Amino acid sequence: MPGYYYRATETEAFGYMSIDVPSDLEAGPWQRMHRCGAEVFETLIKGGLKQPNASKLLTPTSFPQESAIIKMTNDTTRDSRHTALDDGSFTVSGAYDKYAPSQAVKLETIGEEALAIDPVIEKRVLQKIDLFLMPAMVIGYGLVYYDKAILGSAALFGMTGDLHLSVVDTSFTPPKTDTTRLSWATSIFYFGQLIGSYPMTYLLQRFNTRWTLGPVVMIWAVICAATAGVTTWQGLLVQRFFLGFTESVIPTAFMTTVSGYYTQREQALRQSWWFSGTGWFTIIGCALNYGFAQIQGGALTPWQYIYVLAGGLTFLFGIWCFFLPNSPLTAWFLTPEERAVAIERLRQGQTGVKNQNIKTAQIKEALLDAKVWLVALTMASGYKVNGAVSGFGPLIVSTFGYSALDSILFQFPLGAICAIGIPVAGWLCSKYRNIRIPVLIGCTLPVIAGFVIIWKSDWGHRPIAPVVGYSLIGFFGPVVSLTVTLGASNVAGETKKSFMASAVFVAYCVGNIVGPQLVKSETKPQHYPQLWTGLIICYCITILSSLGLYVILYRENRRRDALGLDENERDRLAFKDLTDKENEHFRYVL
Repeated sequence: MPGYYYRATETEAFGYMSIDVPSDLEAGPWQRMHRCGAEVFETLIKGGLKQPNASKLLTPTSFPQESAIIKMTNDTTRDSRHTALDDGSFTVSGAYDKYAPSQAVKLETIGEEALAIDPVIEKRVLQKIDLFLMPAMVIGYGLVYYDKAILGSAALFGMTGDLHLSVVDTSFTPPKTDTTRLSWATSIFYFGQLIGSYPMTYLLQRFNTRWTLGPVVMIWAVICAATAGVTTWQGLLVQRFFLGFTESVIPTAFMTTVSGYYTQREQALRQSWWFSGTGWFTIIGCALNYGFAQIQGGALTPWQYIYVLAGGLTFLFGIWCFFLPNSPLTAWFLTPEERAVAIERLRQGQTGVKNQNIKTAQIKEALLDAKVWLVALTMASGYKVNGAVSGFGPLIVSTFGYSALDSILFQFPLGAICAIGIPVAGWLCSKYRNIRIPVLIGCTLPVIAGFVIIWKSDWGHRPIAPVVGYSLIGFFGPVVSLTVTLGASNVAGETKKSFMASAVFVAYCVGNIVGPQLVKSETKPQHYPQLWTGLIICYCITILSSLGLYVILYRENRRRDALGLDENERDRLAFKDLTDKENEHFRYVL
């Protein structure tokens, strides 16, 4: 590779430097990237120059010079990369081990003009992001679901009696069983999540992701394991509240992470991957619960072992969280060149990168934005079924005429439909444009059918029909996953994205709070009519709110398409932290 001479003059320690670069470079083996305008890359230099205000001679060859501006900070890296630009400007990433080992360069932020991206590099970047983020997110969200859904299984294996979660009124013939305490033990978890969502959102936007997620997840793990020591139903209510409070960090963090790493076209599939953790951990969790239910005569009861295990797994995940980067700018698993590509990929969607400044104007805009509330309404109505299933699913199946162990096993089909249906729906929406809302509405239909089958079929000794209906409820997973995707993909501006994530999460909590209250144990002989009627009404609301959202987004896209805006301006606005309403180049996904 031919050598080039350039001069770097330090103006202040860890401040800005002026670099003179060759104007007639040949790219040679370097990756050539097209530059549309005159803006210069802003680059973070890691380390400092050993000789302040001195020229650096890297090779003994000189060329005509042009200036570029780079920005300094202190860190080190060993890799060495170069990028030659068509206008003669020159960017450096990595360290010159031979000539200036202390001068390590990392590309942090690209300029305002769009750059052509090498498809090979982009593919490699996407694969790295998927490989590092997706397993963590699937496991993390799966643990969120597992920790709260344990209650339904634990209730079958002694917790209900040990903590007096059900009360039998013998004044009636036959005696009536009141499970109101169990309903509130399920609902209060989501009160904790509801109250915790806003402080957690603030922490996530204000501070580095890893230093927020890691400690909070570890606290959540300790609280979960401590459930084994609870001895009264009042103590369980307190424990469940704080468990929900700490777990509220996960959904909001994951929604903003996906929108900060992936383009709009990619988000549906990736959102579905981590959301499918609910299905996978329904299967894994039920298998573990089934195994622990076989333990007889140990120091703890089966339901206590289940909570200790869940706490231990969650603590390990908390350690993993310390390795999660804040944004593509600080993704340690990417090279400097790959970070530049990771950021440039986001320009097309106009969603920007993480900004830690909270903007009140964006909060006001979000409060007045109809689509924020339509997405929230869709989530609240679509997720009521989860509150009932997570807290009462195994109990409901046992009332069909099955044993406690069989009731655990019958969670497998529902979990499988969630685990497979969610990513399949996400794949379809990634492959074909603007079908997210139609697919969402399509997935509501088997859920409604499941409600009707359970309600109207005969219950007796080991019936098949209600189990089939119960399994069909698993299609609620794609409904909720696509709702989350619609929320994450249809807003821009970091503060507004955080507000949308919080609004969706609050709606999720409201749905889960209401769901368990629809289960009235005294209506068991009538097959819980209040539960199924309420859920059918909610899913009709889900369909109507989704249709309303589709109309609003479709009309707004048509209006913007007719404006004929300058595409160069589009590129310059991509990283200005503008909202979707402020940036007319933004396009909504349907």
